[in-house]
Amino acid sequence: MDAGRLISAVNETFFLDSNILVYLFDRDAPDKQRYVHELIASHASQGRLIISTQVLQEFYSVVTRKLAHPLFPEHALKAVQDFSVWSVIQVDVPLILSGIVRHQTDKLSFWDSLIVEAALTANVRELYSEDMHDGRVINGMRITNPFKTRSRI
Repeated sequence: MDAGRLISAVNETFFLDSNILVYLFDRDAPDKQRYVHELIASHASQGRLIISTQVLQEFYSVVTRKLAHPLFPEHALKAVQDFSVWSVIQVDVPLILSGIVRHQTDKLSFWDSLIVEAALTANVRELYSEDMHDGRVINGMRITNPFKTRSRI
C-alpha cells in the first residue's frame, strides 16, 4: 500500500460498513436503529468516523430499494450528504487493485475486500460491520459486529 494514500488518523477512529448505516433508517429493527444512533452520536462529533465512497453508494442503493419501508430517493440523498461530512476514503484504482489481491488471498468477498482495504487505508483500529467475521484482525485492525460486542464500543 502506498504510504501517500494513508490519511492521518488517531488511534481511536472507526470505519463503518454500509450495513451499519442502513440501520439508521430501518424501522423494522428499532433496537439496532437506536443503537446505531448512539454509536454515531458517540463518535461522529469527535471526528472519529470514516467511510468510503463504496459505503455511500451501497447505503443509497439499499435504503431506496431493499428496506421493507424504503426511503424516498431525496431523503436518501440527504442522508448521503450528511454522511459526507465525515472522512471519506475514495475508492480509486490502487484501492480496487488492493481489494482484488485481498479477495484472492483472504477468502473475503470482493466487496468486503474493498471495505477492508479502505479501512486499512484510513488506518483505523476498528471496522464496524455486521456481515464480516466478528473479532477477526487484519493487519492490526479488528472487525467488530457492534450488535454482538456492545461492551467494546
